[in-house]
Amino acid sequence: MAFRSGFKPSSVYSSHNQVELIRGGREYFDRLEQLIDGAQQTIHLQTYIFIGDETGQRVAAALGRAAARGVAVYLLLDGYGSEQLTATWPRQLQEQGVRFRWFAPIMHTRHYYFGRRLHHKIFVADATYSLVGGVNISNRYNDMPGSPAWHDWALYCAGEASAELFMVCVNVWTRSSWSRNNRELVQENLPAFLPPTECLVRVRRNDWVRRHMQITRSYLEMFAKAEHNITIMSSYFLPGRSFRKAMQGAVRRGVQIRVIAAGKSDVVTAKQAERYLYRWLLKNGIEVYEYQPHVLHGKLSTYDGKWVTIGSYNVNDISTFASIELNLDVMHPDFAGEVEEVLDNIIHQHCIRITREHYEAHNSFPKRVFQKACYQFIRIVFLLFTFYFRQRKEVR
Repeated sequence: MAFRSGFKPSSVYSSHNQVELIRGGREYFDRLEQLIDGAQQTIHLQTYIFIGDETGQRVAAALGRAAARGVAVYLLLDGYGSEQLTATWPRQLQEQGVRFRWFAPIMHTRHYYFGRRLHHKIFVADATYSLVGGVNISNRYNDMPGSPAWHDWALYCAGEASAELFMVCVNVWTRSSWSRNNRELVQENLPAFLPPTECLVRVRRNDWVRRHMQITRSYLEMFAKAEHNITIMSSYFLPGRSFRKAMQGAVRRGVQIRVIAAGKSDVVTAKQAERYLYRWLLKNGIEVYEYQPHVLHGKLSTYDGKWVTIGSYNVNDISTFASIELNLDVMHPDFAGEVEEVLDNIIHQHCIRITREHYEAHNSFPKRVFQKACYQFIRIVFLLFTFYFRQRKEVR
């Protein structure tokens, strides 16, 4: 098959895929390096945060090795999330043959949408093998001596969905430079690799500016279709009005909803705003659990032992409206059962349940006032920093 850069990924499931749940940390970076070293034609890596620490140097070295053996390597980083990189890094990568580009530098041209960030984390090798999740490239997402990785997840996928992800990367790459004269057309022959097993996988995107709202719809479909149980793991859980209404509807139908939230967070204001919503969640019969060992950064959800979504999407309005996000939906009972078992073990072994009694005992009136202030502050910041001059007239 040959696709050009105008290819539009399907909103339906592809069937010829093989998937595997990958834990963040050492497991993720070992797999990432293995895939980079095994690539033969192309590599696309697009991520929000890339830091030049030991983990970043390890990934950069692997990309350089791939470029040296003739692999076309494309590295796209968000201009805000990866701003800590020194000015010499892009030049060093380019000298090794890596094609490097920033996504939407801050205060760029009139086309720039203030607050819009490239938040997805995608790796694709040879349009066949991919990793999609919430893992950025830095030590905090890796298991370092004396410092375990933040709790995170990714999905390894081999097959048709990876071919779609390849084209997503091509489209984002070519649009990351606003100068038409600087656009690069990337065109490849996609290998016809079909795993012997069948697994339904669907590529889902959120980019409000271009009217992609597929991940949001996936979550709303989950709330509408679930018959028995829903488990949501989200690192910054601040559901908007439509999500809360959908959750209420699911609970009224008798669906058990469990939310695994962060006990420790890297953003204190967001955590306090999140706790402000606990009273609403508990009042509406939704179970709340806080993950205890270390910072929770994972983003995955499942329902009824048959469906899973994994990616970069946080359940909040910033992911819904202000960022470019990407998830993979998997419809497969064996895989969904595995994910449910993993989440059950996390709840039982590493979480504390937040009941009404627990919340009242640990959150005095002044604390609740502060939590409400944080919640309102987050809403104001969202309004200020996600203002778009105009929405592009594209419907996909």
